[in-house]
Amino acid sequence: MALIISLVLVPLVRRQAIAAGYYDAPGERKIHKYPIPRLGGIAIWLGFMLALGAIVLLGWKPELNNALPGILAGGTIVFTLGLLDDLFNLSPYLKLAIQFVAALTAFFLGIQINNLDLPGAQLLVLNALSLPVTVIWLVGLMNAMNFIDGIDGLAAGVTTISALTLTIVAMFTNQPSSALLAALLAGSSLGFLVYNFHPARIFMGDSGALFCGFLLACIAVTGVLKTKVAVMLLPMFVLSVPLLDITYSVFRRLLKGKNPFLADSDHIHHQFLKAGMGQVKTVTYLYSLCVVGGLISVWYVNYLPIYVACLASMCVLAFLLINLVRKLFPLPTPAQLTEPPPTH
Repeated sequence: MALIISLVLVPLVRRQAIAAGYYDAPGERKIHKYPIPRLGGIAIWLGFMLALGAIVLLGWKPELNNALPGILAGGTIVFTLGLLDDLFNLSPYLKLAIQFVAALTAFFLGIQINNLDLPGAQLLVLNALSLPVTVIWLVGLMNAMNFIDGIDGLAAGVTTISALTLTIVAMFTNQPSSALLAALLAGSSLGFLVYNFHPARIFMGDSGALFCGFLLACIAVTGVLKTKVAVMLLPMFVLSVPLLDITYSVFRRLLKGKNPFLADSDHIHHQFLKAGMGQVKTVTYLYSLCVVGGLISVWYVNYLPIYVACLASMCVLAFLLINLVRKLFPLPTPAQLTEPPPTH
């Protein structure tokens, strides 16, 4: 349901973004060579929320230990923040402050990391540390996803693979509501990915990247860290690509004496491109890393064959949809791109 809604909405959002002149223009830090409409996060958010609303109307009763309000409230805050940034280019410090507000909102509405099950150690009860650990996790993940959204298809693909992994892990560790939310996110992000895979026809913008990162972080808390079989390393494997990139980026900037929250063009995917790899090969390598993390996580809960079957089915579906979209929505010719459209 989320996949179909997203597939239908992305072309509509794209058309409106073009009509309003909201493009991501080429620049020093940008890889693309011509203006591409942004605001694709609207379709991801609506795909998730509308599908969730429809399922609730059909009789589903959430059982997330009162965590669902935190997911929806916090997710809506970060989506709105990202949308405003896509439209008006907000200050990075204002964005960070509102991200903390969203994380605090989620925490007080039930999204809490209370214990850490570390390998080879006793269960660590956080007590008063629960608040800072949860907030850092949520803010870190939403920024991590925003950091990797610098190349066609990377953030959307990583979100789809990670959400599928969380679906399987949550489903077979008796967390059905978290599994359903993860499946909705996988569907809505896959619907967007078929338009965003290189060469991209639309970008998700901060609204999509922050929302996807926040949702993945919340679902990891409610659907992985709440299970008795999970250890702290499990979500680390599931979300390996964005976590590696944000860790690398923050330490690299600090060592150079730079602000860790200011954007640059030295992320992991930029390093692949500088090494001579194209965008498709770069995202393929990073998708593979994400899949390996997912395989390790699902192997830990002993449902590897089902995960492999679901992953293979999703890849076939994505391949078919991407080729269909390329036929239905051909890119503009070079002559049509000689006069860039106005940008806001």
